[in-house]
Amino acid sequence: MSDDPFGLFAAWMAEATASEPEDANAIALATTGADGLPDVRMVLLKGFDERGFVFYTNVESAKGEELAANPQAAFVLHWKSLRRQIRVRGPVSRVTPEEADAYFASRHRDSRLGAIASRQSRPLAGRDALMAEVAELSARYEDGPVPRPENWTGFRIAPVAMEFWRNGDYRLHDRVRFTRNGKGWDRSRLYP
Repeated sequence: MSDDPFGLFAAWMAEATASEPEDANAIALATTGADGLPDVRMVLLKGFDERGFVFYTNVESAKGEELAANPQAAFVLHWKSLRRQIRVRGPVSRVTPEEADAYFASRHRDSRLGAIASRQSRPLAGRDALMAEVAELSARYEDGPVPRPENWTGFRIAPVAMEFWRNGDYRLHDRVRFTRNGKGWDRSRLYP
């Protein structure tokens, strides 16, 4: 395995994107609120570079509130068909408004309308109430631009640790962990 965790991540992600039939970028994102109780859910990884890994959400959602109380997170990518997984953990910060605006504008119009209509993680009386709100917003914005709501943005996980796991026969897996060391990385192989 490479000594560059971001290069290795990019290579594995490219392989998964080429071979996985659905959402190769689906991550199981774990957060912890002020109560210390962990929470996990699936979200889509929407970008990465040497600054970290980016996903988007409503800041008033359960995950948004947990990140406000404890701005740290972890995620795992698992590609069963490739027999690989990657674990990442680190502190979390919001992306810039410009980054959030650019990504929001790239989304399908209906997804933008849904982001405005959804009071994510709040009780919903019935699906018809959500669909009526989406229809009202669609009429309001007609064919014009759909603005990004203030409560919707991206979060970047700046990794302090990244682990690459490759399945081995008889459970003799290959595990390599990278741990942040100032501006560089320490690399160590782990027992399976």
